[in-house]
Amino acid sequence: MNAQTQKTTVAGPVGALETALDAPAGASRGIAVIAHPHPLFGGTMDNKVVQTLARAFTQAGWTAVRFNFRGVGASEGAYDEGRGEIDDMLAVVQQLAPAGALALAGFSFGAFVTSHVFERLQAARPIDKLVLVGTAASRFAVATIPQAAHAQTLVIHGEQDDTVPLQAVLDWARPQVLPVTVIPGGGHFFHGQLPLLKNLVIRHLG
Repeated sequence: MNAQTQKTTVAGPVGALETALDAPAGASRGIAVIAHPHPLFGGTMDNKVVQTLARAFTQAGWTAVRFNFRGVGASEGAYDEGRGEIDDMLAVVQQLAPAGALALAGFSFGAFVTSHVFERLQAARPIDKLVLVGTAASRFAVATIPQAAHAQTLVIHGEQDDTVPLQAVLDWARPQVLPVTVIPGGGHFFHGQLPLLKNLVIRHLG
């Protein structure tokens, strides 16, 4: 993302996982772990939306950690339909953010994975912020976000997303009465609207 990005690997469930860490200018508020889009459709930790999320977190004072799921880039293993990818993200959290303030974020397939990581971790430790962008609700069973966590949760979707229809996200959010922030005219990758996306996330992070 920039000259200061620290590239490293952590031990994943089926081999090494490639990670990239970006630190804020001042003292860090905590660690934000960010998940990328679908591995079989070109999704990597260098995706522009994922990088935008990382910039938002670092600008808001968080240390941003991006990583490649198994089988992507230098990460070992092979695509596992979401099951193993949830374990991958949990491994990154456990090794790079074992304690202290934690935020979770994901884009598209990564938002689906993030919802399940949140579901698994919430009973064990507090999660300060949850950001789900372009959530793949039409293609995967996204976890329910408990009412008590709604205040720290931001769900953003493009009005004209042709990869994951807005209606699918609303159908997922409706039974939970979970608010969804809609970007008018926005597509799945938010072309031309990444600065707006970044500002919405920064505002949520306070």
